[in-house]
Amino acid sequence: MKQVLGYILGFCIFIIGIPALMWWVAGMPAISDIPVGRIYLGALLGIAGMVISIWSIIYMKRVGKGNPFDAMGHEVAPRTRHLMTEGPYRLSRNPMLSGTYLYYFGVLIGLWNGWALLVFIILAGLMMLQVHSEERRLEADFGDNYVDYKKRTGRFITFKK
Repeated sequence: MKQVLGYILGFCIFIIGIPALMWWVAGMPAISDIPVGRIYLGALLGIAGMVISIWSIIYMKRVGKGNPFDAMGHEVAPRTRHLMTEGPYRLSRNPMLSGTYLYYFGVLIGLWNGWALLVFIILAGLMMLQVHSEERRLEADFGDNYVDYKKRTGRFITFKK
């Protein structure tokens, strides 16, 4: 039950709350005020980001048997018991966050507003602090296996093979 509440809370904050904040700081534009091309491009990027994030969550739950998420060193969900290097994790060490960034970028494209961009930049900075915390924890948990994985897999996108 605790995990379900965690997913609901995550959905409310990251999928609804942050985009709502971006929309609010952008002046709450009506959809009719946004050019159709930006709506389609933003929606396409947003949907792609959601697919990547959901794929990552499902894969993490099935294969990793947990979650790497720590709130700055405090366990908030069962930690992963297996280092995940396949599925979405062969393309990115942080595919869930990569998908979330893509989702927010889609929102940003739709809004096309400097204040919304500022929210995105601040959020990205805060999330990077979280990523560094998680990487330290994963290295402590999985040692050389994680170090080797870091060498061959990009933090957000892997360009090398």
